[in-house]
Amino acid sequence: MSKVYIWMTMALAMTGLTAFYVANNEALLYAIVTNSILFYGLIIAEFALVMVLSARIMKMSFPVAGLLFAAYSIVNGVTLSTIFLAYSMESIANAFFVTAGTFGAMSLFGLFTKRDLSTVGRFLYMMLIGLIIATIVNIFLASSVLGWATTFIGVIVFSGLTAYDTQKMKVLLTEFQHTGESNLLKIALLCSLSLYLDFINLFLYMLRIFGDRK
Repeated sequence: MSKVYIWMTMALAMTGLTAFYVANNEALLYAIVTNSILFYGLIIAEFALVMVLSARIMKMSFPVAGLLFAAYSIVNGVTLSTIFLAYSMESIANAFFVTAGTFGAMSLFGLFTKRDLSTVGRFLYMMLIGLIIATIVNIFLASSVLGWATTFIGVIVFSGLTAYDTQKMKVLLTEFQHTGESNLLKIALLCSLSLYLDFINLFLYMLRIFGDRK
């Protein structure tokens, strides 16, 4: 479990440092913002890396899986660099600390609660599908009411998923503890990816609430 949180923290650090570097490189940031092919290419690369890791991790060697996770963290940092154009540095930092506190509390709840969160997790994933659909619809409607509704629902969904994924991590690591160190490490890496995604998405929704737009 300690490796899960260490790898997640390392991935977040790589994402944050990459985003900060790109945001302070005017030529690179300008290229990302003005070149739609490059921007959407990065988005597609992110989805591809997550899908490959999720579906094929048990068939990869652990070093390859680790490199793919690192690559995903860096690419995600490149795309997230655009938030520095929209929000002030202070509000980004505030949103990060609020996210860290919320994530920590929900992860501890998932780690120590004796309640089975499987049913809650399934409900949250259904809510997530509805959230994605509503977000896509609002791209065309541009409704501020729907936008704020999806923001607060997003905070609820990813806070709940943090607790659920933490509990699932504990169960998976217990089930795979006798299958060999290599398999156990790969499961731990997959769990760290899940928690990393929960943190990033929760942060983005928190930023919409607490962020001070430029």
